[in-house]
Amino acid sequence: MGVIVNKDNSKSDELSRRIDADLREKLSGNSRVSSDDPDLAEDAEYLKDLKKTGRFSWVWAVLVILAILSLILIFRL
Repeated sequence: MGVIVNKDNSKSDELSRRIDADLREKLSGNSRVSSDDPDLAEDAEYLKDLKKTGRFSWVWAVLVILAILSLILIFRL
């Protein structure tokens, strides 16, 4: 024995279509970014005394990796 259920999808389809259209409209309105707007991220007060990464920053990465490897080898034995 089976039950046949008919659901009226036209209301939910219409609602989904209206929501999608509204979201697309809002998204297209927000995506207009002017190239004339300055990016003030580097002018922030907390970045005032910071320096850019130097040429030998890769040395620190190698030292950290070697330290981790040596700790693994020490505790493994």
